[in-house]
Amino acid sequence: MILRSLLFVPADSEKKLAKARTSPADALILDLEDSVAADNRPAARALVREFLKDTHPQSIWVRINPLGSEDFIRDVEAVTACAPAGFVIPKPDGPQALNVIDAHLITRETQAGLAHGTIRLLPVATETPIAAMSLQDYRVRPPRLAAMTWGAEDLSAALGAAGNRGEDGEFLLTYRVVRSLCLIAAKAAEVPAIETLYADFRDAKGLERAARAAQREGFSGMLAIHPGQVETINAAFTPSTDDVAHAGRVVAAFASGAGVASLDGKMLDQPHLKQARHVLALHEQIANRPSP
Repeated sequence: MILRSLLFVPADSEKKLAKARTSPADALILDLEDSVAADNRPAARALVREFLKDTHPQSIWVRINPLGSEDFIRDVEAVTACAPAGFVIPKPDGPQALNVIDAHLITRETQAGLAHGTIRLLPVATETPIAAMSLQDYRVRPPRLAAMTWGAEDLSAALGAAGNRGEDGEFLLTYRVVRSLCLIAAKAAEVPAIETLYADFRDAKGLERAARAAQREGFSGMLAIHPGQVETINAAFTPSTDDVAHAGRVVAAFASGAGVASLDGKMLDQPHLKQARHVLALHEQIANRPSP
């Protein structure tokens, strides 16, 4: 599963849903939570069900409402039988929330005739103070966990902060720490880490800088809130021609089976080989991805 770009689409907007069908995003997140007013959610659920009747080149995820809310049950009951790729889980207090959601889904997958585990889970794992303190618990991977992402807006509100960015536009220390811990937690759980969204969709240079920084640090992809962000994000998380060529040379340097090798006067060891193989595998996955 390729998750370079995950585009949020308000689920109550027929126009935006129609436009999203041709997006080059790897995944679409049909949003039933923050971008949909409570009164519009019944109609939005119907639109999600209709959307999921068709085949799409993107993987289709649905952001449902938080566990414990009335809309959570309504969302799960309305959408599970349509078998989206997964649910994006907002505001979980930790991996134990995913255990509870798993139990709900087992029942509804059985009712719908789906195999258990069909629907995966992608938590926004840092939106409450308890969640931030629980990131280490993801090292025991909860059921259905497909990837992890993080968010700063709800966390800053929960902390009573006046904002989450400094005068330079960068995240303040608290949020940089939480971001790093989410990345580490995802790697401990052996799932992809997804960078949070870049809110200023008109700032193409800032988006590119943020996406490339995330890729260098180990994130596998990034959330998008505007269709115009997708191509920049895809480019940042796609190995370049030079990257692929270098990875091929690294793998070739280990062809003898030795534990270490040399290339261009530099010593290479197993972490270099592992990274090279990752680049080549990602390149092949992207090359074989259906076009929208």
